Amino acid sequence: MLDVALFMANVTQLKAVLEQGLSFQYYSTLISLISISLFFQVVIGILLIIIARMNLNDVTKQQRLNVLNNAATALIFITVILNIFITAFGVQNTGLYPTRNTRRPY
Repeated sequence: MLDVALFMANVTQLKAVLEQGLSFQYYSTLISLISISLFFQVVIGILLIIIARMNLNDVTKQQRLNVLNNAATALIFITVILNIFITAFGVQNTGLYPTRNTRRPY
């Protein structure tokens, strides 16, 4: 369930970056980091489904399950690091950057 929550958070962050547009200082950096994070999360989900469907009690499959489990763990670690960088670059509207639809009172 945490993977689903992180996936939704990344989609929301991607939407916020796209709304800020090309004028945002870290636009391409955040688009790249968020896209890679989303890709890794999909791959992790697929790996976890494959791992869950295989029989752990079958000795011939244990080595393959171990490799898949290690790959999933490594991808989770990389995804966590990516999301730390995504948070560091930030996509919150702090008021420091002008928005495109700013109306000035007359």
